[in-house]
Amino acid sequence: MRLERLNYNKIKIFLTLDDLFDRGLTKEDIWKDSLKWHQLFHDMLEEASETFDVDIQGSIAVEIFSMQAQGMVMILTMGEQQDEVFADGFIDMQVTLEGNTEILFEMDDFEHVISLAKRLAIIGFFGGSLYSLNNSYFLLIENVCQDSQVQIAAIMAEFGIPSFISKYILMEYGKTIIEEQAVTKIMTYFK
Repeated sequence: MRLERLNYNKIKIFLTLDDLFDRGLTKEDIWKDSLKWHQLFHDMLEEASETFDVDIQGSIAVEIFSMQAQGMVMILTMGEQQDEVFADGFIDMQVTLEGNTEILFEMDDFEHVISLAKRLAIIGFFGGSLYSLNNSYFLLIENVCQDSQVQIAAIMAEFGIPSFISKYILMEYGKTIIEEQAVTKIMTYFK
């Protein structure tokens, strides 16, 4: 689990599928009103409170973005602090779920990028964008059909790790190496 403070009242939490599995949860458990999910959410709030030294009380809007085969990102937005503190300790939660059609993996060696491109070409995938940031390479794949997402993410997991940073950070601070059709261009130059 990774926490990141976005601004004074927003916190981003990235949970990998391993984080969920270690706690005995799946992404589908979010839809259910399970005790395990409530405990995980409570633990995340406590950790965020301790990490960022904030007092989390009142209403919290929760946005959950499911990242296919990578885990999920949760954005917690704390409501404005009110003079009235809830004595019963309950938190009002509003949860929205959104699917994500992008896959973003990080690799620390360009040889892994080349090997990955060769494997993706074998299954007939030739798109993607390639970036570099902080001595790492990032392959971003967007707008693939849901049937292909799982297969592509599984292959990418053999050569890299799911990225904790967003594509917007990459676009802003990273260097664009190949803007589009990255797999095709890598296969052209590195046979």
